[in-house]
Amino acid sequence: MKKLIFAFLLAVAPMAGMASGDVHLDDADIDLGDQASLQRGARLFVNYCLSCHSARFERYNRMARDLGLTKEEVTKNLMFASEKIGDTMTIAMKPEHSAKWFGKTPPDLSVVTRARGVDWIYTYLRSFYLDPSRPFGVNNTVFKDVGMPDALEELQGTQRAVFQEHEEGHKVFEKFEQVKPGLMSPEEFDSAVRDLTAFLAYVGEPIQMERKRLGVWVLLFIAIFWVLAYFLKKEYWKDVH
Repeated sequence: MKKLIFAFLLAVAPMAGMASGDVHLDDADIDLGDQASLQRGARLFVNYCLSCHSARFERYNRMARDLGLTKEEVTKNLMFASEKIGDTMTIAMKPEHSAKWFGKTPPDLSVVTRARGVDWIYTYLRSFYLDPSRPFGVNNTVFKDVGMPDALEELQGTQRAVFQEHEEGHKVFEKFEQVKPGLMSPEEFDSAVRDLTAFLAYVGEPIQMERKRLGVWVLLFIAIFWVLAYFLKKEYWKDVH
């Protein structure tokens, strides 16, 4: 167990460090109480992410229950292979094949928002830009020399990054310029990425939704118990003085 914990910390620590630094992160402003947003995020995830990235700690039937979907709706709209409703969200691509094609096995995204943070994910997914020097023709202002293609390019379109030259050849990102429009307007794309980020935040800790609902009742119980305890204390001690 100690070795597993140590290995997890070694894996997460570098990623947590990447989430900080000089990169400006936009506010994701997600709402985990918005089931419609989570449903849209789930649809984006299975259509644009699940072919390469798994979420092996999340089960389809658990997702159906938490997101207010029926098992039939999940089976029809969010499952496109031979999975069963009780299966986890895994992929068919073998690790050795993905490592050969991408240079590295795409990571499982079950806890990516807990490792990186929702603002990092939200900004990262919107920050791909054209870079002919990279294997997939794109780079990312949040994750320099990223090793994956722009999975959402169809929706966002393509953009170039404008950098300002500073002393000693240091470049600072200034802005993006649209090169080719996508299927969505910039506002629609930002909203879609917000939905996808919210879904990944949910996958990182599915119980958090139930935990927050229970927390309200726990606080209410404590408040009522405090009132009863106060009057009980007064009753016991009224004859002491």
